[in-house]
Amino acid sequence: MSPLEPFGARLRHAMDTRGPLCVGIDPHASLLTAWGLNDDIAGLERFTRTVVEALADRVAVLKPQSAFFERFGSRGIAVLEKSVAEAREAGALVLMDAKRGDIGSTMGAYAATYLDKDSPLFSDAVTVSPYLGFGSLRPALDAAAASGAGVFVLALTSNPEGAEVQRSTTADGRSLAQLMLDHMAAENAGAEPLGSVGAVVGATLGDVGVNLDINGPLLAPGIGAQGATPADLPGVFGQAVGNVVPSVSRGVLRHGPDVAALRESATRFADEVRSAVAGR
Repeated sequence: MSPLEPFGARLRHAMDTRGPLCVGIDPHASLLTAWGLNDDIAGLERFTRTVVEALADRVAVLKPQSAFFERFGSRGIAVLEKSVAEAREAGALVLMDAKRGDIGSTMGAYAATYLDKDSPLFSDAVTVSPYLGFGSLRPALDAAAASGAGVFVLALTSNPEGAEVQRSTTADGRSLAQLMLDHMAAENAGAEPLGSVGAVVGATLGDVGVNLDINGPLLAPGIGAQGATPADLPGVFGQAVGNVVPSVSRGVLRHGPDVAALRESATRFADEVRSAVAGR
């Protein structure tokens, strides 16, 4: 099977036509309960199907959090496989939030799971952790390039614990986060209109103090329930704000199971992001 158009180009088109928004699919127990569903495989399936039916034909990116499916074992993975296929068929790009990171053949196996077009879990992109060294990601980077997929590399996350690693100083004086961002920029060099190696940078961080010009997408979790708003994005991302993919989960999902309310919330967030980026 021939490779897809590069992920960066497909993402740029999706953001320009559908709006710059990623909606997480996070079926944790409290959210299932809030929807009036049981925390079981039937509830998981109903929740996931509703989100996909409501949003996959209109948002740029859907981001299932793999852990919330894995906790149900093989039946949960089966729901995840089906939702990935159906979301992609409806036109959404699927970003698998798995945060995988390992070395050698093990990283190669993770890459085959999410980035091989013959895999039942093949996604348009996957989140990965570089903190075994950026070079440990090579199997995923190569697999993504071969299939037209993308990777989003953790850089500056919004959790407080992340700073002790990501803000630490390397031998040449750069922060570890900046070193990782520089590696991403090198991977994306020359790509048009956007590279396929993205960074994860929390929208709640304020002045991040790093160079975010990586010629690639910037996944920005933290919009909505975590406290950040679309209006905060220019202050965090500066000149790179046009490449930001804000990620919202509870801020949209809390409006379910009403399909119309889910759609209205996602549209409102996307419009607010457009306005914030245009008015910077």
